[in-house]
Amino acid sequence: MSRRRKKEGHTNHERWLVSYADFITLLFAFFVVLYSSAEVDNKKIAKVSAAIEGGFQELGAFTGNIGGPLEHSGSAEDQKPAPPAPPASGPGEGKGKFAGGVPDVNLLRRELEEALGEEIKKHEIEMRLTPEGLVVSLSEVGFFNTGEATLLPDGLQTLTRIAGVLNAKGFSIRVEGHTDNVPMHNSHFKSNWELSTARATEVVSLLIEKYHFDPNQISAAGYSQYRPVASNNTPEGRRTNRRVDIVVVARTYGAVANNAPPTPPASTGGQ
Repeated sequence: MSRRRKKEGHTNHERWLVSYADFITLLFAFFVVLYSSAEVDNKKIAKVSAAIEGGFQELGAFTGNIGGPLEHSGSAEDQKPAPPAPPASGPGEGKGKFAGGVPDVNLLRRELEEALGEEIKKHEIEMRLTPEGLVVSLSEVGFFNTGEATLLPDGLQTLTRIAGVLNAKGFSIRVEGHTDNVPMHNSHFKSNWELSTARATEVVSLLIEKYHFDPNQISAAGYSQYRPVASNNTPEGRRTNRRVDIVVVARTYGAVANNAPPTPPASTGGQ
């Protein structure tokens, strides 16, 4: 009887080792998962870095490598040098452009000045260089009646000469409508927004339908009174602000900015 009681009362004090071993196994698996999720694909980082570098270079932010944290040491294929830029066009080739399709704004400006000399003398047209490109500013006078968006016959003849110079180059064009700050409300337009947009659209429609500009390279925008180039506090300033701007958009802003003279971006207008 005493032996039987002895066997029944025996307890295994090492059973905790089984639970402890299970815990250690789970903990090991947990850290393996954390480690694998923290592993980074260096090739993917190299591709992202190269894409960011290329994007900034296209914007003209810099011409060399980015350096700093974005530098990477990828494979030999990732580090292949970019192909050299095409050589500048020779005499008579690519007239009006830099290599790579960027407008030579100084040459383009001279061509337009020759074609529009009379209108420039009358202050019906003003040209200026901006970081975005060459702006050909058409004053309301000579192109539109006040409060209307239909191009006048004389303005149409002038636009024909402008189109003859620009369309031969294949540049990207943006047409912008602008007004002064006097509220507009007539039977055709309820606001300056509608008037400025309608004038820009009128010019774009003519460039596409009459002068066969590529619709993929032209756009219209209306800015109402909110992008003035002169003060709206004087009649002369308001006349200057009532305009349609034809912007020859540069593909690389830096290339145009380097050629721009240090003159303020002021427009000449007329009533």
